Amino acid sequence: MAMDWDKLRVFHAVAEAGSFTHAGESLNLSQSAVSRQISALEESLSVPLFHRHARGLILTEQGELLFKTAREVFAKLAMAEGLISESKDRPKGPLKITTTVAFGSIWLTPRIREFLDLYPEIQLSLVVDDSELDLSMREADVAIRMSPPRQPDLIQRHLVSVQVHIYASTEYIQKYGMPQRAEDLEEHRIIVYGEDARPPVPGVNWLLEVGVRSGQDRRPILTVNNTYGMLRAIMSGLGLAALPDFVANEHAGLVRVLPEVSGPPNEAYFVYPEELRTSKRISVFRDFLLRKVAEGRLGG
Repeated sequence: MAMDWDKLRVFHAVAEAGSFTHAGESLNLSQSAVSRQISALEESLSVPLFHRHARGLILTEQGELLFKTAREVFAKLAMAEGLISESKDRPKGPLKITTTVAFGSIWLTPRIREFLDLYPEIQLSLVVDDSELDLSMREADVAIRMSPPRQPDLIQRHLVSVQVHIYASTEYIQKYGMPQRAEDLEEHRIIVYGEDARPPVPGVNWLLEVGVRSGQDRRPILTVNNTYGMLRAIMSGLGLAALPDFVANEHAGLVRVLPEVSGPPNEAYFVYPEELRTSKRISVFRDFLLRKVAEGRLGG
């Protein structure tokens, strides 16, 4: 004999509510319809499931047994329903992110594996470029920028203030000594961000002005219009340069020079167009970034 699902659902509701009337309200059925379903179920099982009292209903021994099983079954069904609708809502599809060369290459790419382990159905593409891509023209879905966006109609979320300090390799310090004061930088080889009409960060070349005596002009030994290139030059022992802390933190063998001297912080923003406000892909990526930033080794 196969048990009827509809009758079982009614039985479950009655056993939970303790009365035909209350169960009927939750099921949107009349009291007599509920009573009929229960009588039919008892008939098909050939056992009484409830003792009917003036004060309400009490489960019989067989009723208790069926209720225990029905409760487990309905709980599992509810869980399965939740998982099915969740898998339907799982973020999937393409997500194109643009960010600066340094942030994208040095900080973000090593963390993408963890993100894709969590959301394997997202197809991620990363465009690293120190100039701004146009989000309104959908050149990318999301940008992580080191200055507030200039375009209107973009939603922006401040991610983190990235501190900037002067760094050199241990090899360079052994050869040229450690500067003790900002004025000592006059005697050192300086690497700065190169010619760029719109550098990724405002005030990127503050190192050319720190501790400079009036009337003097500090000449860099090298300019590179890419932070990653500057990092490689420092690591080779060529000179010292200002780097965001997140760049230096990812590489052993770098020393912070004049630690009390810092440049203008890089304000990182998470930016996307208004029409993508409801995108699940964007919201899970934003939440992932915020969590990684909170774990440290980015702000300072």
